[in-house]
Amino acid sequence: MAITKDDLITAIETMSVLELSELVSALEEKFGVSAAAPVAVAGVAAAGGADAGGAEEKSEFDVVLASAGDKKIQVIKAVREATGLGLKEAKAVVDGAPGTVKEGVSKDDAEALKAKLEEAGATVELK
Repeated sequence: MAITKDDLITAIETMSVLELSELVSALEEKFGVSAAAPVAVAGVAAAGGADAGGAEEKSEFDVVLASAGDKKIQVIKAVREATGLGLKEAKAVVDGAPGTVKEGVSKDDAEALKAKLEEAGATVELK
Protein backbone atom coordinates (compact mmCIF):
# COMPACT_ATOMS: atom_id res chain seq x y z
CA MET A 1 0.00 0.00 0.00
CA ALA A 2 1.40 3.39 -1.02
CA ILE A 3 1.63 6.32 1.34
CA THR A 4 -0.59 9.21 0.26
CA LYS A 5 0.39 12.84 0.33
CA ASP A 6 -2.00 13.46 3.25
CA ASP A 7 -0.42 10.59 5.23
CA LEU A 8 3.01 12.10 4.67
CA ILE A 9 1.87 15.56 5.77
CA THR A 10 0.29 14.10 8.90
CA ALA A 11 3.52 12.24 9.71
CA ILE A 12 5.59 15.41 9.27
CA GLU A 13 3.22 17.38 11.50
CA THR A 14 3.82 14.99 14.38
CA MET A 15 7.64 15.08 14.11
CA SER A 16 9.85 17.01 16.49
CA VAL A 17 12.26 19.64 15.23
CA LEU A 18 15.18 17.26 15.64
CA GLU A 19 13.38 14.57 13.64
CA LEU A 20 12.55 17.08 10.89
CA SER A 21 16.18 18.16 10.73
CA GLU A 22 17.29 14.53 10.39
CA LEU A 23 14.67 13.97 7.67
CA VAL A 24 15.92 16.98 5.70
CA SER A 25 19.51 15.78 6.00
CA ALA A 26 18.53 12.29 4.83
CA LEU A 27 16.63 13.72 1.83
CA GLU A 28 19.59 15.93 0.93
CA GLU A 29 21.93 12.92 0.96
CA LYS A 30 19.52 10.64 -0.90
CA PHE A 31 18.76 13.07 -3.76
CA GLY A 32 21.99 15.08 -3.79
CA VAL A 33 20.28 18.42 -3.20
CA SER A 34 20.60 21.17 -0.64
CA ALA A 35 17.70 22.87 1.13
CA ALA A 36 19.87 25.97 1.60
CA ALA A 37 20.00 26.80 -2.13
CA PRO A 38 16.37 27.99 -2.45
CA VAL A 39 16.84 30.20 0.60
CA ALA A 40 19.91 31.81 -0.96
CA VAL A 41 18.04 32.45 -4.21
CA ALA A 42 15.15 33.98 -2.28
CA GLY A 43 17.62 36.19 -0.40
CA VAL A 44 19.07 37.46 -3.67
CA ALA A 45 15.57 38.16 -5.03
CA ALA A 46 14.66 40.04 -1.88
CA ALA A 47 17.83 42.11 -2.12
CA GLY A 48 17.02 42.90 -5.75
CA GLY A 49 13.57 44.06 -4.70
CA ALA A 50 15.11 46.34 -2.09
CA ASP A 51 17.34 47.89 -4.76
CA ALA A 52 14.33 48.52 -6.98
CA GLY A 53 12.58 50.25 -4.09
CA GLY A 54 15.67 52.41 -3.56
CA ALA A 55 15.61 53.48 -7.20
CA GLU A 56 12.17 55.00 -6.68
CA GLU A 57 13.60 57.28 -4.00
CA LYS A 58 15.83 59.18 -6.41
CA SER A 59 16.47 62.81 -5.58
CA GLU A 60 17.49 63.95 -9.07
CA PHE A 61 15.60 63.36 -12.30
CA ASP A 62 16.13 63.92 -16.00
CA VAL A 63 13.23 65.39 -17.97
CA VAL A 64 13.16 63.70 -21.39
CA LEU A 65 11.08 65.02 -24.27
CA ALA A 66 9.76 61.88 -25.99
CA SER A 67 7.71 63.67 -28.64
CA ALA A 68 6.77 67.26 -29.46
CA GLY A 69 3.22 66.35 -30.48
CA ASP A 70 1.02 68.50 -32.72
CA LYS A 71 1.66 71.85 -31.02
CA LYS A 72 5.36 72.14 -31.75
CA ILE A 73 5.51 75.95 -31.37
CA GLN A 74 3.94 75.85 -27.89
CA VAL A 75 6.40 73.10 -26.88
CA ILE A 76 9.34 75.20 -28.15
CA LYS A 77 8.07 78.15 -26.08
CA ALA A 78 7.75 75.93 -22.99
CA VAL A 79 11.28 74.56 -23.49
CA ARG A 80 12.68 78.09 -23.89
CA GLU A 81 10.93 79.26 -20.73
CA ALA A 82 12.07 76.26 -18.70
CA THR A 83 15.69 76.16 -19.86
CA GLY A 84 16.53 79.75 -20.78
CA LEU A 85 17.72 78.61 -24.20
CA GLY A 86 17.45 80.78 -27.26
CA LEU A 87 14.87 80.14 -29.97
CA LYS A 88 17.28 78.21 -32.19
CA GLU A 89 18.55 75.99 -29.36
CA ALA A 90 15.04 75.29 -28.02
CA LYS A 91 13.87 74.40 -31.53
CA ALA A 92 16.84 72.03 -31.87
CA VAL A 93 15.88 70.30 -28.61
CA VAL A 94 12.27 69.89 -29.76
CA ASP A 95 13.27 68.76 -33.26
CA GLY A 96 15.74 66.29 -31.76
CA ALA A 97 13.10 64.48 -29.68
CA PRO A 98 13.51 62.11 -28.00
CA GLY A 99 16.07 64.06 -26.02
CA THR A 100 16.80 65.42 -22.57
CA VAL A 101 15.42 68.86 -21.76
CA LYS A 102 16.89 69.17 -18.25
CA GLU A 103 19.16 66.93 -16.20
CA GLY A 104 19.56 66.51 -12.46
CA VAL A 105 16.50 68.45 -11.31
CA SER A 106 14.54 67.83 -8.12
CA LYS A 107 11.40 65.70 -8.18
CA ASP A 108 9.08 68.69 -7.72
CA ASP A 109 10.80 70.72 -10.45
CA ALA A 110 10.82 67.72 -12.80
CA GLU A 111 7.11 67.09 -12.29
CA ALA A 112 6.29 70.78 -12.76
CA LEU A 113 8.30 70.90 -16.01
CA LYS A 114 6.68 67.68 -17.19
CA ALA A 115 3.22 69.12 -16.51
CA LYS A 116 4.08 72.35 -18.36
CA LEU A 117 5.42 70.50 -21.40
CA GLU A 118 2.48 68.09 -21.48
CA GLU A 119 0.09 71.04 -21.25
CA ALA A 120 1.82 72.46 -24.33
CA GLY A 121 1.18 69.15 -26.14
CA ALA A 122 4.43 67.22 -25.67
CA THR A 123 4.99 63.68 -24.46
CA VAL A 124 7.45 63.69 -21.56
CA GLU A 125 9.20 61.06 -19.43
CA LEU A 126 11.03 61.38 -16.12
CA LYS A 127 14.13 59.25 -15.70
